[in-house]
Amino acid sequence: MVLYDHSGMPAFFAWQAAGEQQNAGEGAGGQPTVSIVAPMHNEAGGAAALIDEISAALGEAAHEIIVVDDASTDETFSVLKAAQERTPQLRIVRHGQNAGQSRALRTGILAARADIVAMLDGDGQNNPADIPLLLSKLSEEADPPSIAMVAGERRARQDAAAKKWASRMANGIRRRLLKDGAVDTGCGLKVFYREAFLRLPFFDHMHRYLPALMRREGFTVAFVPVSHRPRVHGTSKYTNLGRFLVAIRDLTGVLWLLSRSRSPKTITESRD
Repeated sequence: MVLYDHSGMPAFFAWQAAGEQQNAGEGAGGQPTVSIVAPMHNEAGGAAALIDEISAALGEAAHEIIVVDDASTDETFSVLKAAQERTPQLRIVRHGQNAGQSRALRTGILAARADIVAMLDGDGQNNPADIPLLLSKLSEEADPPSIAMVAGERRARQDAAAKKWASRMANGIRRRLLKDGAVDTGCGLKVFYREAFLRLPFFDHMHRYLPALMRREGFTVAFVPVSHRPRVHGTSKYTNLGRFLVAIRDLTGVLWLLSRSRSPKTITESRD
């Protein structure tokens, strides 16, 4: 069954209606307070375990889990459908063709019904048990109201030495150029207000520049240390060289966006 046609009516409305119908069918207790968004591409080996971990981490909190299957060619969708039978709060959104991690995240965030979104990588290396920590930090930082995102920073990374070296170098260059205050933008675990995210300009690989883009929009970003786990299933979708070549182009674009930004400082409305 085709849930929506992206060439026609904006898909957001179809996703919203589908979510409302699902909740009505389940007898759920109303609007979720947080939407968990995880993009996946060929993650059949670990998909079910990750769904179970997310559900356990959120416990009794009103939540929905949105997995965006980015045109997987393995059994990811079948595994997710089986997980949906025991996890009624799981929603599965599928891409007709592979569109990449940033597009998959945006698809999931557009589909989300909660005001707060938690995103994490679909490969299982982010620990869902850290999500409540970030949610708590976002709630603590509600004053001033300009704080819109809490981003995880991985400690004791469980990656190959070459990947960690390349990441440190890239993060150092990015931090000096963008002055975004982030030590580790590659960490996929982030919590933010959905409305704030949807104000950001979209482009491929934007997920690596969220702190800088949030600050460009006038928001503040907080950072907290989180755990990291080795990849147990599947393979990485990136290579160090490929990531480096793309980063050069992306950094140029983000620098341009920052240079073209102007802030009104404050916005007030007057009435007679």
